Amino acid sequence: MNIIELLKYLLLGFIQGLTETIPVSSSGHLLIFKHLISLDIDFDTLAIITNLGSLLGIIILFRKDIFELVKSFFGYLFGKKEEDKANYKYCWLIVLGCIPAGLMGLVVSKLDLFAKIDDNVKIVGLSLLITAGLLFMIRNYKGHKIDHEITAKNAFMIGCFQILGLFPGISRSGSTIVGGLTQDLKRDTAFKYSFMLYIPMSIAATALEIGDLFTKTISGVTILYYALSAILAMIVTMLVTKWFRRIVNNGKLIYFVIYCATVGSLVLIFM
Repeated sequence: MNIIELLKYLLLGFIQGLTETIPVSSSGHLLIFKHLISLDIDFDTLAIITNLGSLLGIIILFRKDIFELVKSFFGYLFGKKEEDKANYKYCWLIVLGCIPAGLMGLVVSKLDLFAKIDDNVKIVGLSLLITAGLLFMIRNYKGHKIDHEITAKNAFMIGCFQILGLFPGISRSGSTIVGGLTQDLKRDTAFKYSFMLYIPMSIAATALEIGDLFTKTISGVTILYYALSAILAMIVTMLVTKWFRRIVNNGKLIYFVIYCATVGSLVLIFM
């Protein structure tokens, strides 16, 4: 095992975990580091593996919510239990919220729309500035609606905001939280719904991409590096997401406005 090589993988796993769920774009930051530091690493494979680690972290973090929603969905579907009706409706709102970005994602993938800009770090800089603008716009929004007051129109509109997250460098969590707040959702309601959308979208994206891994020849040591980077991404994702939830609930999104505006400007000027 090469310690220096392992540290490179761990660094990128840490960056993935640190940036996956906050509104700064994990893929954008990995691309920035790819341009800043010369690393002989298969970034595409590493992104898939560390994204999987982050996904597992989110599932663990929201395991109680997921269990309650699944239990209620089938409880109402087969037993028509009145106490399960609200969660049953919420499950369908998650499906509805995933449709706009899901359909657009298929179009983007099929036509390879971002092929020429996927590796363009200047695009990441511009995207960070756009994210800063969106977050600044809703920085003081509080909203009034709780989980079971979300309407089909709210879900669809938030799903349309999620389309922004398909663009290279724009944060998916940032776009959906912005969408939730513009739909009069309370801050924590917008936060939770954002991550309820994240889970099926990320599962679908990972399932589409993970098949490519089986066509590659990867050494045993490299597999270990990938596994350790994914575990680190999972742990850091869980810790950062808990912290981010407090930031959202306390109305401190201005921190991310400043960060995205600063990093975006630096990337455009110097890279």
